[in-house]
Amino acid sequence: MKIHTLVVGVLAVGVMVSCSKKPEPILVKKVVPVVVSPLAPVLQPRTGEPVKPVGAPKVADLAMVDLGKKLFFDPRLSKSGFISCNSCHNISMGGSDNLKSSIGHKWHQGPINAPTVLNSSLNLAQFWDGRAKDLKEQAGGPISNPGEMSFTHDLAVGVLQSIPAYVDEFKKVFKVDTIDIDKVTTAIAAFEETLVTPNSRFDKWLKGDDAAISKEELAGYELFKSSGCTSCHNGAALGGNSFQKMGVVQQYKSKSTAVGRFAVTKDNADRFQFKVPTLRNVELTYPYFHDGGAPTLAKAVEVMGQIQVGKTFTAEQNASIVAFLKTLTGDQPNFPIPQLPPSSDTTPAPQPFGK
Repeated sequence: MKIHTLVVGVLAVGVMVSCSKKPEPILVKKVVPVVVSPLAPVLQPRTGEPVKPVGAPKVADLAMVDLGKKLFFDPRLSKSGFISCNSCHNISMGGSDNLKSSIGHKWHQGPINAPTVLNSSLNLAQFWDGRAKDLKEQAGGPISNPGEMSFTHDLAVGVLQSIPAYVDEFKKVFKVDTIDIDKVTTAIAAFEETLVTPNSRFDKWLKGDDAAISKEELAGYELFKSSGCTSCHNGAALGGNSFQKMGVVQQYKSKSTAVGRFAVTKDNADRFQFKVPTLRNVELTYPYFHDGGAPTLAKAVEVMGQIQVGKTFTAEQNASIVAFLKTLTGDQPNFPIPQLPPSSDTTPAPQPFGK
């Protein structure tokens, strides 16, 4: 049995005592023993690991974030009045929609799997092909994409300008009377930057808590490293910081027409080079890959082992890596769903069924 040494102190307690000869009370010190719990052990963060813990979200402008939150959830930025940013990047579902490809305007089938919005601020660029340099630039894309929200920036801004509460809030945040798409995307990006997920069990292990993960999970991480997976999945996001070819050792067979970075650079060397996805919260963001071709984590590990690092994992090894990947689920964003301001009599009517 392990016995902890307890520290015993004394506490001076004032006691009022009356004396017959002197009417005024006298302060007498009474000694009371106090038991103090032993100090918690000081954790030593691990060094030399290719993975870093995710930090807590930083909010520079709360009013800006609150405005961006409303815009992120507001379907009136779409032609149908039905699709919002949250439709494809559902915060209650790991920041994705759990579909092989998202559903856009008039049930349009999207061309690619929606990446998670959680921890997206850690990416070197946005979209699978990196065509947006940051979250602000990305935020404007779906609004004007005919297959997604199917609006125009001018029409979206017109809707916001017709809603008095939005006009007041934009003025409060930006100190000007006008609304434009630059301010819209700036606010949305400010909100998205807060969607980080710290305190995963693996982060706690990285910070020195040996009990945070099991032996099987630790073995999965060691196998993940020794197999070469961390050459692409590294850093705080375990990905998102480079473009890599899908199918290094073996060709990846897919029905998807996506060609990756080549669509942006037109350089043949970039054909099928995709932004490495983050593995943070990966147990929540199924199906996997740019085409949603792997329905489960086990399948994703199997395929990536074969085509990227040339390894065929045993069932036990696969299960061990999957167990490790599930330790990467951090604290999910937790806030009240924003109350959106009502439309006015002049707000354009949505067109969910029109051309």
